[in-house]
Amino acid sequence: MTRFFAWGTFLLGCVFFALPLIGMTEFSLKMRRGEYSFDAYRRVFEDQRFWDTFSYSLILAAATIVVGVLLVVPTAYWVRLKLPQARPVIEFITLLPLVIPAIVIVFGYIRLYNTSSFLPLTGSALGTDILLTMGYTTLALPYMYRSVDTGLRTIDVATLTEAAQSLGAGWVTILARIILPNVMVAVLSGAFLTLAIVLGEFTMAALLNRPAFGPFMQLLGANRAYEPPALAVIAFAITWGCMGLMQLVTRFSKHERAKA
Repeated sequence: MTRFFAWGTFLLGCVFFALPLIGMTEFSLKMRRGEYSFDAYRRVFEDQRFWDTFSYSLILAAATIVVGVLLVVPTAYWVRLKLPQARPVIEFITLLPLVIPAIVIVFGYIRLYNTSSFLPLTGSALGTDILLTMGYTTLALPYMYRSVDTGLRTIDVATLTEAAQSLGAGWVTILARIILPNVMVAVLSGAFLTLAIVLGEFTMAALLNRPAFGPFMQLLGANRAYEPPALAVIAFAITWGCMGLMQLVTRFSKHERAKA
């Protein structure tokens, strides 16, 4: 009876998840009256704004991932190795972006870094891009930190560090050539989640007036009927593609470790 209830709950969850997606996909295929077609998808791909905003968000996602890795990996490593008593404080700080709304964060950025401040980042496109990257890094911090921290739990950080130091390795070498390769799967997990966040984020990009993918999705949704569901399906496919790559990399890494 318990097994039946568990499977029933699982199937109910699948139906609850799948039905809206199926309905949205079917609607996106009904641009031609009385028949199914991919006209909405064709129009989305033919729109130059789609490629401009998508490429812009991909570039910012790559920059966000690099900044997140440079920030999180050394911090999580040092906390696990030398400062375990600071772990609750670090975990609390990394959870703050889940509690503080993005609109509050971006208004704080605008207030601190406007053209009349000591660091006028909003006065140029490059400065605003840097500011937006920092905002994306903040939003992705809870996911990146927990992915890396989980990866560090699977290895003996202290033993690896002592072994590397006994061979004369410095801290940069230890991080770059020993710790990072051992937690690469965890880093990639955080990177794919970061990519999904950047592609779907609207508030920061809109208020900073940057040509990102999230505002383009909102603009298209406000002016078209069939293209927005098609764009949502495309974004959903990209996100699930990233999740699939994450699972593939994880499985491949486990397979290589088993062979070793």
